Amino acid sequence: MTEPQDDESPDWLSAAELGMWQSFRNGSTYDLSTSDPLLNDPFSPLPWGTERSVRARVIALLLLSGPAALPGRVAALKLRGVQITGTLNLAGGTIAPYVELNHCRFENEVVLPESHFTTLRMVGCAIPRLEAARLRTEGDLHLPRCRVDRGIRLTDAQIGTDLLISQIDVRPDRHGRAITADGMSVAQDLQADQIETYGEVSLRGAKVGVSLSLRGSRLRAAAERRALNAPQLTVERSLYMTGAWVSEETGAPGATPPHGVGRVSTPLHGTRLQPFECRGGVRLDDGRFGDAVDVDQARFFLAATDEFSLRRIVTPELRFKCERPEEGRVVLSGAKIVTLVDMSTSWPGPGGLAMAGFVYENLVPFGHFPLPRRLEWVAAATPEYSPEPYERLAQVLRGSGEDQDAREVLLAKQRRRRETLPLAGKLWGYLQDWTVAYGYRPGRAALWMAVLWGAGTLGFAHHAPPSIKATEHPEWNPALYALDLLVPVINLGQDGYWLLTGGWQWAAATLVILGWILATTVATGASRLLRRL
Repeated sequence: MTEPQDDESPDWLSAAELGMWQSFRNGSTYDLSTSDPLLNDPFSPLPWGTERSVRARVIALLLLSGPAALPGRVAALKLRGVQITGTLNLAGGTIAPYVELNHCRFENEVVLPESHFTTLRMVGCAIPRLEAARLRTEGDLHLPRCRVDRGIRLTDAQIGTDLLISQIDVRPDRHGRAITADGMSVAQDLQADQIETYGEVSLRGAKVGVSLSLRGSRLRAAAERRALNAPQLTVERSLYMTGAWVSEETGAPGATPPHGVGRVSTPLHGTRLQPFECRGGVRLDDGRFGDAVDVDQARFFLAATDEFSLRRIVTPELRFKCERPEEGRVVLSGAKIVTLVDMSTSWPGPGGLAMAGFVYENLVPFGHFPLPRRLEWVAAATPEYSPEPYERLAQVLRGSGEDQDAREVLLAKQRRRRETLPLAGKLWGYLQDWTVAYGYRPGRAALWMAVLWGAGTLGFAHHAPPSIKATEHPEWNPALYALDLLVPVINLGQDGYWLLTGGWQWAAATLVILGWILATTVATGASRLLRRL
């Protein structure tokens, strides 16, 4: 057995390997598939014969030290329907030829750590495990419709253009992770539409140069793991955790997206919606998203201890239009968002929402979202009273010109605060609420003043009291006298000149006390409005 001399093939190659060697030199596809679809399925349990098998060491020889291309051709490894035996180990290697494997079957794991490719495409392949930490590609890395039994590792990988893993099916490794891509950098898009994972997808500190799409995907957490763990994720444009319209009109059911995924706003004839589903916790803490985080037509199945965590994320827009999670919590604490687009039916109930320090500037409700439901939204986030969410909501409403709604929010805040006060404070609060609604409904104060003034005027019109000094008093005027008692500080020239006795003394004292209460409450409410709004 001898190694090849110059461009000659080794004499120890099998017939299948010799055919692959020649196809490599002229850059053509080496196709060993059959006419039977079942026998061509790399995921079926049916065995493939030796006539369709090539050794991994021969592939490594071609890619690392392969022969020159035939004149006028470009050397490339293109295989279809081939079984690769042994372990394909290209760790640390520089692979210049273009590599494309379609519907191939690997006997053992694929080992690519610290290797350097131009472009690598493996489409619809059966792979026991892909170990590719610190992999570097000049162009794309494509793994669509592959099935990986023991996880994918792309830690600190650098992808020169796009990473395409749409419709991939990945089972967990021994640590419960399906895809481990912490610190990965993708120069352009990361397309992960309709993927199926059965362990944690870890993207801690990953960077995506354009958009990250998870349309129509189904993520399932392994025991004691999250379904998606991506703190400090940076996406220059948008993160899509949305449904996908799939139809034959947008491509064959098995076609690689975008041809197999309809990105249309309305369904076409014959389409079906595949929602984004996540069974387990989601962590996007401290993420940075240049355009938006889009959570639409999505379902989150959380355990009681799970969270959909968006702590301290920064993005111009959050579109939260998913189905309401039945358990777990949605956490927006410390998030900074310019525009919040949401539905009233998307948010969890009391105890299921946290948004301390949540900053947003605009509210764009999708569908009917009346103010009472918005107040329930704030109440759900504050099982224990906190003024901040109420004040933020009031500020946003006032900024959009909805002054009346802003006052209603601040009134609701005072009523929540009243529940935390001692008995005396509660009684005083009820009095302020009943009389002038804490100053947020000034018309009610004017109505009370008018009623008391009218009652006082009517009463004193039937009882003209004698003057204290016969020669020093103004002309008796029951209307001015009643108003002088009601309005504190201001002297209208009636009070202090007339002698009241018995029940009239008590009536005058009541008007004075009520006048002070109304005036104090209105002043407090006015100062509060000026300070907060």
